[in-house]
Amino acid sequence: MTQVSLTNLIDGARAGFLVSFPTDTVPALAAIPEKAALIFAAKQRSQDKPLILMAASAEDLWLYVKGSENEYKVWRELADKYWPGGLTLVLPASQRLPKVMNPIDPTTIGIRVPKSAIAQTILAQTGPLATTSANFSGQPPLQKMAEIETQFPEVLTLATTEYQAETLGMGVPSTVAKWTGINWQILRQGAIKLEISSDNQI
Repeated sequence: MTQVSLTNLIDGARAGFLVSFPTDTVPALAAIPEKAALIFAAKQRSQDKPLILMAASAEDLWLYVKGSENEYKVWRELADKYWPGGLTLVLPASQRLPKVMNPIDPTTIGIRVPKSAIAQTILAQTGPLATTSANFSGQPPLQKMAEIETQFPEVLTLATTEYQAETLGMGVPSTVAKWTGINWQILRQGAIKLEISSDNQI
């Protein structure tokens, strides 16, 4: 596939095709959650490496996780502080989440709201998408849409004429924090620097 317009990319994503677009961190390889298997296949990615559910707003994501009233309060406090932005929260998944998002352990899901105008424009119209960095598994994330187009010719990549070059992300993946049931565990330090205090608070 060649690079496509914003409208065609949104229509393609809704129709179940693989798409790629810039975010605030690294460009995303994305599909509707029910078609997440396409991402694993394209990346040659191990099934034990779950994908991230990305959306235009936190409200679009809370339906896919489940917790107590107090847990939601803790999660929302962190989300309010760092979203939109380069922080992925790994939380207990609700029944609404398609198992293909996390085939080995469908009980958890990583969620994120990107701080990127073009990504938010797309996600607001497609709904939450299964996402990951655009690269073959084990290789560095690709930074340019032209590189993604070359490596993944079957993917609908957003035409560079549809966004400003400066909207490309910082090139560093998101920070990943997992909720253990009582506190946070940092799985990956990335775009946002998080520190856990002695009482396991962020």
